[in-house]
Amino acid sequence: MRVLVTGGGGFVGLALVQRLIELGYDVTSFSRSLHTEHFDLKVKIIRGDLMNPSEIHSACKGMDVVFHNATKVGFWGSYRDFYNTNVLGTSHLIDACIHNGISKLIYTSSASVVYSGTDLEGVNESIGYPSKPVSHYTSTKAVAEQLVLSANAETFKTIALRPHLIWGPGDTQLLPKIIQRAKSGKLRKPGNKDHLIDTTHINNLINALLLAMKKMDENPIVCGKAFFITNGKPVLVWDFINEIIHSAGLPPVQKTIPKPLAFFTAWILERFYFLLCIKSEPYITRFLIQELCSHHWFDISAAKNLLGYTPIDYSNCGVEMLLN
Repeated sequence: MRVLVTGGGGFVGLALVQRLIELGYDVTSFSRSLHTEHFDLKVKIIRGDLMNPSEIHSACKGMDVVFHNATKVGFWGSYRDFYNTNVLGTSHLIDACIHNGISKLIYTSSASVVYSGTDLEGVNESIGYPSKPVSHYTSTKAVAEQLVLSANAETFKTIALRPHLIWGPGDTQLLPKIIQRAKSGKLRKPGNKDHLIDTTHINNLINALLLAMKKMDENPIVCGKAFFITNGKPVLVWDFINEIIHSAGLPPVQKTIPKPLAFFTAWILERFYFLLCIKSEPYITRFLIQELCSHHWFDISAAKNLLGYTPIDYSNCGVEMLLN
C-alpha cells in the first residue's frame, strides 16, 4: 500500500513514517524541508508546500492513503499564517486526494478544537466547537477538521483524531519548551489550584492512527467522525510539568503568581509584541494561562469502542528517556 504522510519530518509525522516503514508500507513524506532522518529510513521524499496546489496534487499521484499531519502550531502568530497552513493547506490536500482517487484521509486534529478557555471534564465528541475560539491555532484547526469530515464520501473516506498535549521520544515542542522555561528560572504557577489534564504519548497516537486506517474499512461507521485520543489517565498539570523538569535535573516549580496578575502580564506582553510586530512568541500568553488554570480531560470511550483503541500506560515509565 502506498502511503503519503504530510508533515513527515515533524514530531508526529516522523514517528508515523518510522512505524509505517517497519510495517512494510511504501511511504512517501511530503514536507517543506529536508530531514536527515529520512535518509536512514530510505523513505521517499517530496519537498513541497501545501499552499501550492500543483505540488500537493503531484505528491498525491498514485497514493492509496494520506495521513495529514502538517500543521502550524503555537500560541502566537498572525491569523493569516495559521489560516494559510491549517485551512487552505488542508483544503488543497482534500482537492488533491479527490482528484487522484485516494481512498482514505486520516487527519491529525487536536482536542483543543473544542476548548473555550473553561473547564472540560470528561467531555466526549458530542461537545460542539466554541463560539469564541481562544486562539488562531484552535480556530483554524477546527475549521480544517470540519473540512476533512465534511469531505467524507463512499469513495473517499475521512476521519479525524484529536490528541491532546502529545509527548514522547522525539518531541520538539512540548517538553523542550517546558524545560527551556524552567531553565530561565522565571516559571511560576498561576494561582494556587492544580488542574487535571489529559496528555497523549506519541506511541499511543501512532497506534490510534494505524487503527483508524484499518477500521475505516472494517467499521465504516467511524468514517466522517472525530475521536479524542489520550492516554486515558488524566494527571495534575504541575505534577506532569515538575516530572519533566526533574528529568532535566532542575528543581520543581514552587513559586506562584496570582492568576489575575499572570493574565494581565500576558495581555501586556501580547500588546507589546503586536504593536512592535515581533514575530517570536511572548514568554507567556493568555491562552497558556487559560490552559494552566483549567481542567481539560476527555472521554475516549468512542475511540475504545469503535476503533479498538487501548492506550498503553506510560505513567510509571518516567520521562528521562525523552531527553535522550
